[in-house]
Amino acid sequence: MNQRNVKKISSCLLGACLAIGLISCGGSRSGQDHSAVNDSISGYYTNPLLEKGPDPWAILHDGVYYYMHTMGDKLVLWRTTDVTDLKNAEQKTVWVPTEESNKYDLWAPEIHYIRNAWYIYYAADDGNTDNHQLYVLENKNADPFEGEFVMKGRISTDKDNNWAIDGSVFENNGKLYMVWSGWQTRRVDTETQCIYIAEMANPWTLASERVLISKPELEWERHYKNEEGWTPSYIIYVNEGPQPLKSSTGKYIHIAYSASGCWTPYYALGLLTADAQSNLLDPKSWRKSQTPVFKQNPEVGVYGTGHNSFFMSPDSTEYYILYHARDTQVDPEGMGDTRSPRAQKFTWNENDFPVFGTPVARDVKLKKPSGID
Repeated sequence: MNQRNVKKISSCLLGACLAIGLISCGGSRSGQDHSAVNDSISGYYTNPLLEKGPDPWAILHDGVYYYMHTMGDKLVLWRTTDVTDLKNAEQKTVWVPTEESNKYDLWAPEIHYIRNAWYIYYAADDGNTDNHQLYVLENKNADPFEGEFVMKGRISTDKDNNWAIDGSVFENNGKLYMVWSGWQTRRVDTETQCIYIAEMANPWTLASERVLISKPELEWERHYKNEEGWTPSYIIYVNEGPQPLKSSTGKYIHIAYSASGCWTPYYALGLLTADAQSNLLDPKSWRKSQTPVFKQNPEVGVYGTGHNSFFMSPDSTEYYILYHARDTQVDPEGMGDTRSPRAQKFTWNENDFPVFGTPVARDVKLKKPSGID
């Protein structure tokens, strides 16, 4: 979302699968190398990847990384063979909306390659944030930098057209699914964002009713007050930014999601898990982590870690989490939105659950993903 609206809006989702499939199988279980090294040594990168950029998303397709983040009034696509070098990546504005219904506050764009076409999912509104809805664009060109993205339309998530943001799609056992963040009912005096899932008939149409699989009910999911900065005038409980991740052996479907207000330092990731062979539309198939699986690291000055995505190294041996964070508890006055994209390698434990570790400090040298010079 656009930081200029942070005092008006109900949530902070400004803004992983590989192509349409989820990341799966064959990942390295070796630990992350966090040690600092001489700046002159090649093959290393530092966080942040860009100085600003909330809701980062990256996908690897045919050896090329495609990257997006929230820009507010347009959709911009980056491409590069080195996702850790976004500062030098080629970029192109691929969509500037003209219709009033989706012209404002474009949040959390994601690009996916599904059934021989490219699709970009994003949320937008008509100038009233309470009217945020999901939209999808299509480009049938093999190269998303060529051809043209055209509007396929709004994705209707329920009969009452409740608020919906942060759509992401994945495939499992031959079926296409969408997950997103939405309201159960329209806000009155308290806003509650929940995580929903539905099966899709095609990349722009749902084939089932929405199913609620998570709502912010745990203490760590319900931080909305900010001791150091702005606090909303009403209660806002947040579950948003769902990101699917198939486990390393393919046994589970994990969904990482962001909880608590992104305007606070407590913005953190939780994890929903279902057996890959279970009925994903049955809420009982999903279980929730009782504590955050990735959160702020005040000791090294990294706050508000959330709205993540996932990508793999070019040689498919390493898994990476991509997320945004701040260097301060809140945005310094006059600095605007300082959330910036960051990436680090993660591993898997013996139970096939991801181990994200802790956010590393700014400017610590990290080894580039395997397969990148």
